[in-house]
Amino acid sequence: MDKFYHSVRLEADLCKGCINCIKRCPTQAIRVRGGKAQINPKFCIDCGECIRVCPHHAKVATYDKLEVLKQYRYTVALPAPSLYSQFNNLDDVNVVLNALLLMGFDDVFEVSAAAELVSEATRAYLSAHEENYPFISTACPSVVRLIRVRFPNLIPHLLPLNPPVEVAAVMAAERAMKKTGLPREAIGICFISPCPSKVTYSKAPLGTEKSQVDRVLAIKDVYPKLLSHMKAVGPDAQDLSTSGKIGVSWGRSGGEAGGLFTENYLAADGIENVIRVLEDLEDQKFTNLKFVELNACNGGCVGGVLNVENPYVAEVKLKRLRKYMPVARSHMENEEQAEQIVPWTTGVQYEPVFSLGENMMESFVRLNQVERLCRKFPGLDCGSCGAPTCKALAEDIVRGQASENDCVYYLRENLHRLSEEVSVLADDLHAGDHGGQETLRILKEYIQRISSEMSLLDNKDDGESGD
Repeated sequence: MDKFYHSVRLEADLCKGCINCIKRCPTQAIRVRGGKAQINPKFCIDCGECIRVCPHHAKVATYDKLEVLKQYRYTVALPAPSLYSQFNNLDDVNVVLNALLLMGFDDVFEVSAAAELVSEATRAYLSAHEENYPFISTACPSVVRLIRVRFPNLIPHLLPLNPPVEVAAVMAAERAMKKTGLPREAIGICFISPCPSKVTYSKAPLGTEKSQVDRVLAIKDVYPKLLSHMKAVGPDAQDLSTSGKIGVSWGRSGGEAGGLFTENYLAADGIENVIRVLEDLEDQKFTNLKFVELNACNGGCVGGVLNVENPYVAEVKLKRLRKYMPVARSHMENEEQAEQIVPWTTGVQYEPVFSLGENMMESFVRLNQVERLCRKFPGLDCGSCGAPTCKALAEDIVRGQASENDCVYYLRENLHRLSEEVSVLADDLHAGDHGGQETLRILKEYIQRISSEMSLLDNKDDGESGD
């Protein structure tokens, strides 16, 4: 597996070279070079923020199309809890589940049902490991990847349990093989996802060697086809739902923590807020916390870029749907089942992708170079150089990926200094040698014209700043 597999990619033909994406990327993974954005695969965590903010739709998510259903003899749909929040006036999730069968799936297994099992396992794990509080949720792959590359001190606080999508995939595959007698490779486990990070998880999971999720479909692709089939579901729809309030609540921010029956938790959503919380956790600013739930998308999974509904409207719909549900419907059958499907089988290792050197000494030397370069730059973090900040540009220069002249302010100062030096040189030549008077005169006129144009540029910038 490629540990830097990514489901977010750039459509270069659509990119206009604006700097919206570089200013919003939480890991500074994007640069604009040669008039086009470039994504550094080692820095990217597939949060989808660049997809959300790109006005030209040049950032897109990679996921499977519905045609992949034909590649398997038996297919199982894993609907995310956030799928239920996309529909108006939905009172019974069985309408959606039966519509998935009419759409062409052979079986359905709710991720929200697996979420209730993970909630149960989390409660037990927290009780048994009080010395390691607080634990950080591992349900959002983007958050786990962010911690892996940027917050190594927090890795021991990651909750070492598989996310609900993985638990659902394991259980769905086992049930399908028992029911049909088919080999595992003939069965397609298809997750209907609200975000691209789940695609990355299925290809390069953290916490387990290989994911049981075979395909990842986008909610926005499934939604229009599902609508027509939902209308065909009669009032006596088959009862397929196996989850309650706890499981469905995982689709919004705070839902996972709410299923732990504790008040000593923190829930944050939106990647910028997540980073702020992680920084505070690293600085040990929180006390008496047992659990920290973090979602990269605003509002939680209802805010994923592969959804169709506004995240805040979707959150209200999900709350309304919960009113008609029991607290929980799925429970662990025994401890053996919990040990088989829930715990991580591999650990998460720190990936020092932001290191400036191959060893500590080289990193310190390059860090000093970065600091010297930063003192040369204006510190405006304007993004005109194609990097999000002046420090990021300095790091790129040290890595050999940019030059000082990429900074337009530094370049302008160099032109001013160069014109002054040439003017002094011309005066010296004129005083020491009276030959070639016409050449010197033209040279001075040229320098004066450059200085005049640079002054006009300075005045224009000052005027715009004043406005």
